[in-house]
Amino acid sequence: MEFTILPVTPYQQNCSLVWDAGGRAALIDPGGEAAYLLDEVRSRGLTLQSILLTHGHLDHVGAAVELREVLGVPLIGPQRAEQFWLDLLPQQAELFGFPPATAFTPDQWLSDGDQVEVGSIRFDVLHCPGHTPGHVVFYQADARLAFVGDVLFKGSIGRTDFPRGDHAALIAAIRDKLFPLGDDVRFVPGHGAMSTFGRERRDNPFVGSAAD
Repeated sequence: MEFTILPVTPYQQNCSLVWDAGGRAALIDPGGEAAYLLDEVRSRGLTLQSILLTHGHLDHVGAAVELREVLGVPLIGPQRAEQFWLDLLPQQAELFGFPPATAFTPDQWLSDGDQVEVGSIRFDVLHCPGHTPGHVVFYQADARLAFVGDVLFKGSIGRTDFPRGDHAALIAAIRDKLFPLGDDVRFVPGHGAMSTFGRERRDNPFVGSAAD
């Protein structure tokens, strides 16, 4: 598996483009700037098969509907509880000064334990609520790589002060679902630099070993 990180929107959200040796690809969390993302896919000679969504905040899904309309590819994820946030996309756009956004329903909801295939790449799906109720993480075991959205960051964790946020659930998801995957696992957060679960387990001031 190969991947590249494509920051988009004024929030510099990490949209990830992933692809296999055959050029079959997916975008994870296309938060905006659809034309730029399409140019990146085409310039690499890739065939986009799907769009994977970790959660329903606008800066992670803002270009999803436009890409589906242009390419005819399915929107996959998050978990069903995220319909709450997807229904609020027009209000999110107005509140945060984004271009107008339309509420939508994905083509496929995901549940904890599901698997998603992109060509020869297989992702394990982990439901990790807390930041939002239906947030999921995509984990690629062979590459020892996870795309965690806004669950965990280098030196920080996702906010839980939004509607239906749950701090205790977020901490439990990180410690009980992500950290056991292994200290060597790298992760791409929704914003900012990559890190490893081992580094965050040791040093993260919110959820690391010294946080208790």
